[in-house]
Amino acid sequence: MLPKFLLADNTDYPDAVFVVHTEYPRFIMNLENDEVAFFDDVEEEDEAELTDEVAQLLQQAVQFYERELDRYDEEE
Repeated sequence: MLPKFLLADNTDYPDAVFVVHTEYPRFIMNLENDEVAFFDDVEEEDEAELTDEVAQLLQQAVQFYERELDRYDEEE
């Protein structure tokens, strides 16, 4: 079982931090510029239903990142 969110980075994007959502609809969010790329194709009839859910998931992704930063700070 995978965690719902993962943190990622890439040396090609040294200023960016990414949050990866591992459940449907799977996406990666670049926290540097709020760009979001989806891995799953969403069918038109599902798109309207997912709009609110995706907005909530993006908010949860940011909250996850902030919580992880707080935990790193606590460890230091």
